[in-house]
Amino acid sequence: MRLPLIPPAELNTEQKSLYDSMRKGIASNFNAFQVEREDGALMGPWNPWLHEPAIGKAIWDLTLAMTANAVLPDNVRQIAILVVGARYDAAYELYAHVAVAEKEGMSAERLAALVADLKPTDLSKEENVAFDFSYALSRGGVLPEPLYRLAIATFGQHGTNELIYLVGLYALVSTTLNGFNVPVPERE
Repeated sequence: MRLPLIPPAELNTEQKSLYDSMRKGIASNFNAFQVEREDGALMGPWNPWLHEPAIGKAIWDLTLAMTANAVLPDNVRQIAILVVGARYDAAYELYAHVAVAEKEGMSAERLAALVADLKPTDLSKEENVAFDFSYALSRGGVLPEPLYRLAIATFGQHGTNELIYLVGLYALVSTTLNGFNVPVPERE
């Protein structure tokens, strides 16, 4: 880890406000995996965001908006997030969202394929579109028009917009995790 975890007692006023907001959001949306140390210091992408609270708050606000206004089903969202995490080989991202997907009942075979950057063979129509869309978009360049049209037909304009923003958000999260070499907590 390139940035030390910040114990809550050492947070400045701006960091403390962001910390409080993140802990509240984490408790309701990100509770399937370890997010804090015993002393309350936040791990994962939250720690780097606390080190730069003006930027961290903007990213956190986007994360909350993406969660609060989600129209895509959770299984579709997790497919997209895991595709991006695998593309970036972001260890904490994969650790966290494998835990979420396991909690939601995703099979071990499907998870193994996704984290290996492979397409699972048992995807539903919607999951298949989400995989192909996220896979293509996370590789750079313009999303192919037929894939964009298929997403519109499958998810509607709002759902397709959400999928684009979701891939972008988790590319940012993965880049943050990799840039700061954020470690994975020990799994029990």
